[in-house]
Amino acid sequence: MVRASIIPSLALALVFVVLQPAFAAPSDALAALFDDYWAHEMAENPFAATAAGVEGYDDKVPAVAPEDHARRADAARAFMARLEAIDLSAVSESERMSAEILRFILKHDIALSKFRMWRIPFLADTGFHSDIGYAVRATPFRTEKDYENYLARLRALPGYLDQNVENMRIGLAEGFAQPKEILPYILPSFEAQATAQAEDHPLYRPFASIPESIGRRKRAALAREGKAVLENHVIPAYARVLAFMKEEYLPNAPEKIGARNLPDGEAYYAALVRYYTTRDDATAEEIHQIGLKEVARIRKEMEAAIAESGFEGSFEEFQEFLRTDEQFYADAPEALLKEAAWIAKTIDGRLPGFFGKLPRQPYSVEPVPAEIAPNYTTGRYVSAPADAPRGGAYWVNTYALDKRPLYELPALTLHEAVPGHHLQNALALEIENAPEFRKQFYPHAFGEGWGLYSEKLGVEMGIYQTPYDHFGRLSYEMWRACRLVIDTGVHAKGWSRRQAIDYLAANTALSLHNVQTEVDRYIAWPGQALAYKMGELTIWELRRKAEAELGDRFDIRAFHDAVLTEGGLPLDLLAARVDAYIARTKGR
Repeated sequence: MVRASIIPSLALALVFVVLQPAFAAPSDALAALFDDYWAHEMAENPFAATAAGVEGYDDKVPAVAPEDHARRADAARAFMARLEAIDLSAVSESERMSAEILRFILKHDIALSKFRMWRIPFLADTGFHSDIGYAVRATPFRTEKDYENYLARLRALPGYLDQNVENMRIGLAEGFAQPKEILPYILPSFEAQATAQAEDHPLYRPFASIPESIGRRKRAALAREGKAVLENHVIPAYARVLAFMKEEYLPNAPEKIGARNLPDGEAYYAALVRYYTTRDDATAEEIHQIGLKEVARIRKEMEAAIAESGFEGSFEEFQEFLRTDEQFYADAPEALLKEAAWIAKTIDGRLPGFFGKLPRQPYSVEPVPAEIAPNYTTGRYVSAPADAPRGGAYWVNTYALDKRPLYELPALTLHEAVPGHHLQNALALEIENAPEFRKQFYPHAFGEGWGLYSEKLGVEMGIYQTPYDHFGRLSYEMWRACRLVIDTGVHAKGWSRRQAIDYLAANTALSLHNVQTEVDRYIAWPGQALAYKMGELTIWELRRKAEAELGDRFDIRAFHDAVLTEGGLPLDLLAARVDAYIARTKGR
């Protein structure tokens, strides 16, 4: 999964609306709207600006007081009013697509703003306390000015942390908070930021490798100042956050899990279901039933894979075998990373047979940072700006190696690296003649659906070499099918955490550690887990339609280019794009 904002709000913009002259041509008015929207989003979210490679914000942190969030909601409404005033029948097809994407973003920003999600600014494996880390990774750190900007950002960070604490206090008072049951597993990520010594702190790392192009004395001065800012300001601020989490948040957090138990919780979850699936007609009950059907289907395929392996025993015994046999686990972090890198390079070599357009940006294979690894997911893709000094990164979790089976690595790599999130995100950065916000837009059903589609595409690519690899892929697909059942079960049907853990453990070969961290992730992040299967099922449906209608003229490379080369799309716009590709191909 790629890095995503904690609050699914993409219109993070200051309210200053540039009114267009009444005589402005629709294309001109639309271009001005796109520019204003992007500029204001960057101004409102400096971390995102750094991650996107936009200059001028590397010394700033977001403003997150309640009035700041109210201003952003007003901005979304103002931008929507401008969009609705433009005659889209008079613009190009590409402009119209950009307009419809912006409409989707603003519509959901407006709908979700009423729930004031800023009262819960953290998830099970990431949050306001770690978000700066993604910006640090994208910061160039080439010049003295880069370091001065970073020092200014570090000095401002305590205010950002303290304001998030105040927002959480509001959430506690109003009953809108993460549930108590999952908090003990999340606290280590707060402790890591609050207890590290300055020179061992993850935010000190840029000072440990200052480029030699900066003079020796200046390098030493910058390192001293970085250490002092961390010791005197940043780490004490993290210590305040940790004390709050332990002394106030944990004791007073809600006892019950599930969005339905939050204030206005049923409406809140319904809005999240629509946002994460990008479908206005999606309901929790429909998705729950789809999940049950998918679980039953995949279980039959898993039984066939067990038979192919030659294992004699029950499904449960095979799960135990996979979870405990040493042959399936790396004995050192480097060994796990090397295996992931070897699989990734093998896939790289086979991409030209399946994709017409490949991106310029490379990617690396890196471990999940130690400070967040204990309760972090198995792997994740971290994007980078098109002109960043580093490419994207495929993160592999090397914490608890006996919980990271090698038979899952092919599917994980196909999803997070290639042809999954790296290919998808890097191609989006290269969209020509598109507004900047489109290059960064990540609709979850499209993005995660593509990642899951990529796992199954690996069968056609010849990536899975053993019955265990095939079972690992099926276990991953089952994992995402279970998400449909568990997410709706927890947030709409009243499932307990134990019920969710037992269901995921019984149906997949995931280690029990991963089962727990995944279930806590779904509890903490309502609705997002629905995106994977719902998006994947749609992409396969569209592929089958293209294959059926085009027959011998179907070209897998052309189909994949039609899906990917316009960037992330809500599923209805993706369907329209595939229909257009089919019509064009028929007309040749």
